[in-house]
Amino acid sequence: MDVEQPASSEPRAPRPGLDRDALLHPGFLAAAGIPQLKIVETTGSTNADLLRAVTTEPKEWADLAVLTAEHQTAARGRLDRHWESPARSAISVSIVLRPVNAQGLPVPTQSYSWLSLLGALALRETLLETASLPAEIKWPNDVLVRGKKIAGILAQMGPMGDGSVPAVILGTGLNVTLEQDELPVPTATSLLLEGASTTDRTVLLQNYLSRFAALYRSFCNADGDPTAGLAGGSSLHKRVEAVMVTLGREVKAHLPGDHELVGHASRLDEYGSLLVVDHGGHEHVVTAGDVVHLRATESGYA
Repeated sequence: MDVEQPASSEPRAPRPGLDRDALLHPGFLAAAGIPQLKIVETTGSTNADLLRAVTTEPKEWADLAVLTAEHQTAARGRLDRHWESPARSAISVSIVLRPVNAQGLPVPTQSYSWLSLLGALALRETLLETASLPAEIKWPNDVLVRGKKIAGILAQMGPMGDGSVPAVILGTGLNVTLEQDELPVPTATSLLLEGASTTDRTVLLQNYLSRFAALYRSFCNADGDPTAGLAGGSSLHKRVEAVMVTLGREVKAHLPGDHELVGHASRLDEYGSLLVVDHGGHEHVVTAGDVVHLRATESGYA
């Protein structure tokens, strides 16, 4: 539940904008394999904008094209939740994905369920190595620091009507310089509040895009196989499981249709779905929905 916080009595210093020259530098874009990067001052939702763009201007928005906004006024998360962050306080970025392998052949669409986890992994590594924060992944697509949500990732499928490779729009929202009274919910946090070694949004965005592009290209070249070695290391499946704080926990899964499931989150299956063993010993596949981490007393155990 959203909690209204009292407004600060001290006026806040203006937040710096993104360094456009650095983000649009041909060297950075070429190294990351980004064909186009567009920066807008304000928009409702970068994901919604790109979903429209890949429908009306598909040739203008190729694989790994990027749209980022200084201020997002109608961001959307899972279960159609909406929120707004103060201007220049967050990273709001969406990426067009048209997954094909090195031979130009489409990656099987059943592997698309891993794309949001791929983004979460890239962002987790960015926070760890660039901002010195102990980030973890919460299923299905949140990034946490010390148990609080610092970022959310949402993948949405574009149109599939013309027979071409369907586009996926991967949106990421990262809280950077939000103060305590600006947080959307008490369980959220920001890089500033967690004492990050940097809150430079340009550096963070460049690092995230570069890391994501490398992991994504490796994933595509493996035909979307989550068990294949990824970018010179272990598989996507193993990397995500290793840093997913949900696994091994007692959880309550809020499922579509107002159903709930309480049990032990054991592992991820080959599609990135969460496997939960209920208290009767039955294993359930959770493909969508919210997951709440429970304390032992909440799960029915003393």
